[in-house]
Amino acid sequence: MSSWISPSTRTELIEDLVSGVDRYNPSNVSILEDYLYHQIRSEEYDCLANLAILKLYQFNPELYNPDVVVNILIKALTACPLPDFNLCISLLDERPVNANLDEPDPLPTLLPTLKGLHDLLYRCRFPKFWEEYRSEELEALRDNYTVECVGFENAVREVAIRAVKAAFTEISLKRLGSYLDLTGAGLQAYIQKLGWTLDAASSTVSIPPNPDNQIVATVVQENISLPQLTKVISHAALKA
Repeated sequence: MSSWISPSTRTELIEDLVSGVDRYNPSNVSILEDYLYHQIRSEEYDCLANLAILKLYQFNPELYNPDVVVNILIKALTACPLPDFNLCISLLDERPVNANLDEPDPLPTLLPTLKGLHDLLYRCRFPKFWEEYRSEELEALRDNYTVECVGFENAVREVAIRAVKAAFTEISLKRLGSYLDLTGAGLQAYIQKLGWTLDAASSTVSIPPNPDNQIVATVVQENISLPQLTKVISHAALKA
């Protein structure tokens, strides 16, 4: 949680903007937008800084930049199952058409698509996510946005890996490949990078034990004192 509140990659300047009253100063929006594009190029992520941009757009509609909003939502997708995406959505008001934009606003078209992708990730429907993401209908999203977001597909794979680690001790190679959209040597290299074990004979991948994927028997013992028992018996006798 501490890394979410204050990522280690956040600079002192950004820390001052995000944590102080200057986060509401519209003259700082360009600094935060530049920081967003730095995140996109460097595979870093700072949700609170990105939320500060959306809040500035909310207070100052004339600052609104649809491409910035789309990129913020794309970065938030890869934080699933954390609530980052929904936090961003909550700051997107119904806004009139901005006549100052040089091109049509892409957000009304892309927003339902991004919500759909987030829903698939949140529900761990990873094969369906990749099917939708690779479809012709989402070609514009890939060509205009996610292609610029360095490491986007690997970040989505990390979402799938977090879910697999929490739910499995073993998983078939084919199933894992469908979750990661990887096959062959690429899939095997990814498994090796994770430090997981592949049994070639059974095509089964073993996930190392962790607190989430281990079944631990829990014994619940309740101690009832004699005075408590007396009260229960007395109450039952009165009812009778």
